[in-house]
Amino acid sequence: MKKISLTVEGMSCSHCEKAVINALEDLGVSSVKASAQNSLVDIEFDESKLSLETIKKEIVETGYMVA
Repeated sequence: MKKISLTVEGMSCSHCEKAVINALEDLGVSSVKASAQNSLVDIEFDESKLSLETIKKEIVETGYMVA
């Protein structure tokens, strides 16, 4: 499993956090935590099943920017 932290711009509330969490859970990440206050998303995922680029693309498609 790979653990990463991404800076995600545009999250401003708990609804934003939940939108990112739901989108990434639907992709099949092992775990995800989002913090609008810190603009961070902590993700654990299996690199053999999911790529970092796919994760970033999903966040952008959800309406946020990965810095």
